[in-house]
Amino acid sequence: MKRRDFLVTGTVLGVGGTLLPNFGGLNAIGLPANNGEYDLAAVRGGEVTAMYDKALEALGGIESFVKTGQKVLVKPNIGWDAPPERAANTNPQLVAHIIKDCLRAGASEVVVFDHTCDQGDRCYQNSGIEKAARDAGAKVVTGSNESFFQEVSVPGGRSLKTTKIHQDLASADVFINVPILKHHSSTTVTLSMKNLMGVVWDRRYYHANDLSQCIADFLTYRKPDLNIVDGYRMLTRNGPKGVSEDDVADLKALIAGKDIVAVDSAATLMFGSKPNDINHIRIANEMGIGTTDLDNLAIKRIKMG
Repeated sequence: MKRRDFLVTGTVLGVGGTLLPNFGGLNAIGLPANNGEYDLAAVRGGEVTAMYDKALEALGGIESFVKTGQKVLVKPNIGWDAPPERAANTNPQLVAHIIKDCLRAGASEVVVFDHTCDQGDRCYQNSGIEKAARDAGAKVVTGSNESFFQEVSVPGGRSLKTTKIHQDLASADVFINVPILKHHSSTTVTLSMKNLMGVVWDRRYYHANDLSQCIADFLTYRKPDLNIVDGYRMLTRNGPKGVSEDDVADLKALIAGKDIVAVDSAATLMFGSKPNDINHIRIANEMGIGTTDLDNLAIKRIKMG
């Protein structure tokens, strides 16, 4: 049986092939909402745009993040020359829907880019994200030209003291991070924190100078205002690019929240791993960048369908 067909309704397929019920380890975690406000939203069982709408409703709507006249950066994963069905990149329908929501909220401009791993133009085209983003009204810019990057200090960095960031991150009023939930051969999972390697120029420095520490360090420069983890399709093995659709499970999940460490912790549980077993998540928690303590957060769980 193909792994992508081995998904039972209402379950999560863990990295080791274990079936986890409903929201995985999120079921027994969290506090009631304070005055109706939630820290995290976890949605299962719907189409990708409908799950986004439910999640943002629980977080107070896009207007809680985007104000009239602001420039918004939407940063998906566009790193790989692969079609959407391979789940190597963020779902293009989700990216387009977020862009439209930001423009509806009054954003003056929405910019989309990624410093890709494979050839940039092929990644932009074959992921489906370039067309979807342009059709939705975004400005799509290259992340494959060093002239678009500028050097900044990383104030709390331990291994990463300086780095070159994309100019459209530097000028953005609002930063929305939209990774895909998938396996990664180096870090077990690639989620919100690791997706930010696509806003810097020199990723080789990360790999040569304690990858996990550098991933955490970057967040002392700037954290996204909103993190939306796309788990509609989940790459369960052979990440970060995958080999074929046999590596993909149709998970139909989405997690969103402000705290990047908490969001990644929740997504890691749904993947069948423990947050503190993922080095960059554990380090970011220890540095006080965010929290892995989901017990003390208000989590809205929504089951659709």
